[in-house]
Amino acid sequence: MKRAFIFLLVLSFAAAISQAQSNGRLRLRDLGVEIGIFRTGKLNAITDVAGVSVGHVTILQGDSVRTGVTAILPHGGNLFQEKVPAAVYVGNGFGKLVGTTQVEELGQIETPILLTNTLSVWDVADGIVDYMLGLQGNENVRSINPVVGETNDGGLNDIRGRHVTRQHALQAISGATSGPVPEGSVGAGTGTICFGWKGGIGTSSRLLPSSLGGFAVGVIVQTNYGGVLDIAGVPVGKELGRYSYRNDVRNPGDGSCMMVVATDAPLNSQQLKRLARRATLALGRTGSAMSHGSGDYVLAFSTSRNGRIHPDDQRIESIPRLREDDLSPLFQAVVESTEEAIYNSLLQATSVKGHKGTEAEALPIEKLRDVLRKYGRIK
Repeated sequence: MKRAFIFLLVLSFAAAISQAQSNGRLRLRDLGVEIGIFRTGKLNAITDVAGVSVGHVTILQGDSVRTGVTAILPHGGNLFQEKVPAAVYVGNGFGKLVGTTQVEELGQIETPILLTNTLSVWDVADGIVDYMLGLQGNENVRSINPVVGETNDGGLNDIRGRHVTRQHALQAISGATSGPVPEGSVGAGTGTICFGWKGGIGTSSRLLPSSLGGFAVGVIVQTNYGGVLDIAGVPVGKELGRYSYRNDVRNPGDGSCMMVVATDAPLNSQQLKRLARRATLALGRTGSAMSHGSGDYVLAFSTSRNGRIHPDDQRIESIPRLREDDLSPLFQAVVESTEEAIYNSLLQATSVKGHKGTEAEALPIEKLRDVLRKYGRIK
């Protein structure tokens, strides 16, 4: 058996910033570009939604293994005993999102949400089951609905080797923190490619003003898709000469994008599905047409304590929810957060060389600056 050289990436904020800056990588706002009208949370990350935590395991082995796992925990308690309202929306269903039928049927999530590569979904699901069965209070539990999303990193990663194990899933969950979220070529984004450049993990958030409820919305994405890249309305892909169907070549830009949305607004599953649907608008704003072979999914959940579902609830539930008329600001917030999270995934990603010598170049920052200046987006 070959020995695996594995990096378990659990970075502090300072370490993450230092790593990114040493490679010349930035977030969107470092370029002077702001998306939308609402202000971001303190971290501009999904963890600005109180209680949400994120953990990564990054797996690098030899010249061919470039993959990993990313875990998103809606809260730090026992999710089976305190389920959260949730919904899933399918933009294009070419994917293997495990656990969707129960989320769709019951409108709730009872485990952490994990992201990985396509052929490792089931091993990661095993890890989630191990974690949930081992929690205090779950000694008599006989059914678990793990939720695992994926994109196909087979360009840079030896995906057929199935190098992600249940142990990696457990490590991602146990390493999850509520602080800043490392982005780019980490975790489930280690081997992904987006718009022909290196993709990865990205995150962003928005806070509504108190007059609109004061709620938070956070998004984390795993980007691995194609199209014609636009950034804040600027045709970056065309200007840099890298986009799908260039010179009429049949290059559809197939791939996938996983989007996970968190909010502390008291929403039920129907309202969360409406929120999730809006995230795909941001996917289009970045230049995706959700091609035939793209698995584009949105999972949305609410962390509101008043909306959690407990096994000992009364027979007749009385769970507060936001008025339908007050949802529109949240829709705006999720579009803004998702669009910025996608850009951050590209901007933070570093170049990666992997399986069979395949290389994905990081989006060139200085060339991007020149294009943004040309269109008057920055000075």
